[in-house]
Amino acid sequence: MAPKTSQKLKDRHKQILEVIEDYRAEHGYAPSYREICAQTDITSTSMVNYYLEQLEEMGIIERQENISRSLKIRNAARQKVEQALGRVKEAADSLTKTLNVPILGRIVASEPVPIPESDFNLFDAESVVDVAVSLIPRNVEKETLFALEVEGDSMVDAMVNDGDIIIMKPAQQAENGEMVAVRLKDQNETTLKRYYFEGDRVRLQPANPTMEPIYIDPSTDLEIQGKVVLIIRQI
Repeated sequence: MAPKTSQKLKDRHKQILEVIEDYRAEHGYAPSYREICAQTDITSTSMVNYYLEQLEEMGIIERQENISRSLKIRNAARQKVEQALGRVKEAADSLTKTLNVPILGRIVASEPVPIPESDFNLFDAESVVDVAVSLIPRNVEKETLFALEVEGDSMVDAMVNDGDIIIMKPAQQAENGEMVAVRLKDQNETTLKRYYFEGDRVRLQPANPTMEPIYIDPSTDLEIQGKVVLIIRQI
């Protein structure tokens, strides 16, 4: 049966599509049904599935059976979705607009090392990196972004290599699995790692099988300085 592409999107459909769009933009993959519930006022995953089935019948989305987080908006329906969400002009503008993000210094992706005073003097006030606005997640305050140059190889399996530029947003808290810049206050050391809270301790996990995780006391020795928003590879 052919998709009912002419069928009008209802407010509930738009709400779900907006969650899918924003979540994929921030995380790179689709939200779960429970996450859709959490970001809407839909009370059950069965209701989420009901609306998703309607969107499938309209030819708006596609999903793969038995594969989690496979939701995505079909390319052929993208213009209709952007019009429904009022994002056509925003999408067109973001393709051409760039943002000047200041490069504030370097961060190590290795064993933590003392922060050299000179690190923040290596880049002058004119040091910036141009970033396409379309690459930045919608829910990020663009004016607060800053960039750091990566030194070291502890995050290579997360596609962060020595010399790459990471775009950061300021943050004092993090969710498990997020890549963060942290300062170990007692030693005045800084590092880039994935964050995991484990009750009475925090595990800072490298993305390199040759390196061991770092365990620290979050109440006295941890200061989260920012979360990674975007990685700019240096070829």
